[in-house]
Amino acid sequence: MSSIIQLLPDHVANQIAAGEVVQRPASVVKELLENAVDAKATDIKLIIKDAGKSLIQVIDNGSGMNVTDARMCFERHATSKIRQAEDLFSLHTKGFRGEALASIAAIAHMEMKTKLELEELGTHIIIEGSKFVSQDVAVLPKGTSFAVKNLFFNIPARRNFLKSDTVEYRHVIDEFQRVALAHPKIHFTFYHNGSDMYNLPPSSLRQRVVNFFGGKTNEKLVPVIEDTEMMNIQGFVSKPEFAKKSRGEQFFFVNDRFIKSPYLHHAVMAAYDGILKDGAQPSYYLYLTVPPNTIDINIHPTKTEIKFDNESAMYAILRASIKHSLGQFNVAPVLDFERDANLDTPYHYKNLEGEIPTIQVDGNYNPFAEDKPNKLFPTYKRAEPTASWESLYVDVKHDTSIVSGGNEFASSNNEYTFENNEFAFENEEVTSSLFNDHEVEQAVHKTYQIHKKYIVSPIKSGMVIVDQNRAHQRVLYEQFLVNMTVQHASSQQLLFPINLFYSASEMELIAELQQSLINTGFVFEESNPDHIVISGIPVNITESEVAAVLDQLLSDLHNGIPENSFSQNDTIAKSMARSLAVKTGAYLTEKEQENVVNGLFACKDPNVSPFQKPTFITMRVEDLDKKFAL
Repeated sequence: MSSIIQLLPDHVANQIAAGEVVQRPASVVKELLENAVDAKATDIKLIIKDAGKSLIQVIDNGSGMNVTDARMCFERHATSKIRQAEDLFSLHTKGFRGEALASIAAIAHMEMKTKLELEELGTHIIIEGSKFVSQDVAVLPKGTSFAVKNLFFNIPARRNFLKSDTVEYRHVIDEFQRVALAHPKIHFTFYHNGSDMYNLPPSSLRQRVVNFFGGKTNEKLVPVIEDTEMMNIQGFVSKPEFAKKSRGEQFFFVNDRFIKSPYLHHAVMAAYDGILKDGAQPSYYLYLTVPPNTIDINIHPTKTEIKFDNESAMYAILRASIKHSLGQFNVAPVLDFERDANLDTPYHYKNLEGEIPTIQVDGNYNPFAEDKPNKLFPTYKRAEPTASWESLYVDVKHDTSIVSGGNEFASSNNEYTFENNEFAFENEEVTSSLFNDHEVEQAVHKTYQIHKKYIVSPIKSGMVIVDQNRAHQRVLYEQFLVNMTVQHASSQQLLFPINLFYSASEMELIAELQQSLINTGFVFEESNPDHIVISGIPVNITESEVAAVLDQLLSDLHNGIPENSFSQNDTIAKSMARSLAVKTGAYLTEKEQENVVNGLFACKDPNVSPFQKPTFITMRVEDLDKKFAL
């Protein structure tokens, strides 16, 4: 019987490895940027076209490679980072497995130019699908340039699984941010379709964060610094009042490598316990430095997950450090039983002796002297009685049939008395009822609110129970769709325009959605690179809700904007309806309850919310009778 197990050809093995290493254009960006950082580059340029589908190019001024290394770097498991297995536990570089370049070359057209600093000429190599097309000598500057074109050209099925350019571009920005934030001392430049998107000169950690996420980010940051034997912590967390609903700006870096750790994220959330609103997510940019032999970074193909030796201790240190920083900068309340800073003696009073107070007495003061008024018990003149008080009641009708019981009523000085012991009262004219009895019975409560969540309304066959949140979502959703379709939404002008600051990627999303937002009622006065100015808002939005509505919209569109306009309008209408709908737990007056119920049943599809969840149920009288018949 012939053998059925055989070795795979190299090009097939490389394509299988590419399935793990290269998932989308952002994966190529990550690998090439990390190689440039490992080459000790101080200036790195990233150039992409069509969100990386057509071109991904990374140019650095690093150490470069000689002719032999330039050819060997495309072989599988060829690396300069490790020599033996023990080196895996003392890694100080980004890549070390030697799979990235071989995997990328297997599924794209690749061009590399590299030169060492001390050599006169460099090497120019072209590879297409793992096949070496050419290798030439060329005049090049110091460093390395990788150009990856036509990604997945030989695997059409993988290329078809790529998302829209907006989605893929967002993933590229994410990878670029992670590398650039981890290395603030390196100059990064990012170009997309010929446009300069980012230009980040060498700076401090704080300035690099501000350059990425806008100038207003600076006032939101609280520094976190802690140095222990187990690890060193540096970075920033955001103030609680700036927390968002989405988990966008949350970064962990361990030894200058971006990681994802739900366990450490829980430690950060525990530090904010009690000072965040429900569902709010704080931003954080935390850099952890630990001994390389205490972590294992080889447990995930993309190396974004790390296993720590002592996670529980790191959890406690991280939580305590953040909590201390929030308290130190008066962001969170703290209890300090040792001393109160307000009781400290100011420096200029430190060496001064206290003065003994003196008492002065005025011996000539007489509180009973007539010529001096008594300040403690001032004398008041008695008010004179109002003359002709009867004039106040000249035109008032009197009912003479009402007579008092018989006691004489007089003022304290017996100046005024009622004649014949009679009291006169103003007449109260009786008017007819505005409603007859039948109408009054119908005006009794038509709707009732239960647990500030459901609205109960009687109908002929029984009663209908409406979920107030879902019903209001459906009403707002259809209103926004009509406004965006007809393009005739009403706006309320603001006396003072609102300035809202966003990161560069968020500004790009808003720019793409600007026309749809205008159709809902927003009025944009101007747009700047890092903020927008809004001078008008839809009539059903308050000024305080604008920032929350747009934040929720950006969070919902984080994974990409739909291609056609109808899907864009649908997504925006759903997001805004979810943000503005009356929430569960909100008290509604009877009029508000009726408006929600009437608005729901005036919709085209009142049965479900915009997210396909039921908005109401009905209970017949027969069903209630069965319950009581048991």
